[in-house]
Amino acid sequence: MITAVLYQRGHFTHADTIYVWGILAGSAVGLLASTLARLYASTYYALRDTRTPLRYAILRVALTTGLGYLCAIPLPKWIGVDPHWGAAGLTASAGVAGWVEFALLRRTLNSRIGATGVPAALLARLWGSAVIGAAAGWLLKPTVVARGTYVTAVVVLGVYGVLYFAATYAMRVEECAAVVGRAIALSRRPSRRGR
Repeated sequence: MITAVLYQRGHFTHADTIYVWGILAGSAVGLLASTLARLYASTYYALRDTRTPLRYAILRVALTTGLGYLCAIPLPKWIGVDPHWGAAGLTASAGVAGWVEFALLRRTLNSRIGATGVPAALLARLWGSAVIGAAAGWLLKPTVVARGTYVTAVVVLGVYGVLYFAATYAMRVEECAAVVGRAIALSRRPSRRGR
């Protein structure tokens, strides 16, 4: 939906939107892992260990290169899809390599300083909230798609956002409760006009 809103006009067709979406979806495979890996690497730097994250970064680059080649060139032929979809294979392979780097960084850091990471229960609540919001948006999309790209995007993304926020609040995700608490506190402040 976001790609369509931003680009789908003129010569940029719905097929082009789907293609860009595929590439971005490939990137999403490793988004969480790559973000956490950067945080873990910074922790190693704080411990004055620059070699460990460097070794794992070199491994990630090598893995990205090898998997990238396989996913971009031979894989589309093997599974019988248009070779242009190899670009999505490139981004997905980088995501897989990101997960490997993250797992190695976390394992060695845990052996040095003890257990680290995001609690599994929190991840389950966040992923569950995302699935709820995405499912509702996906189910709602066919009912509004005839109204145009912009209306569809506002409705689908709005429903996703509201349900994600509501689900994280209902599942007692601490950060969401803090945002609600701040909003309530701000709404209770007397306005300057009333003074």
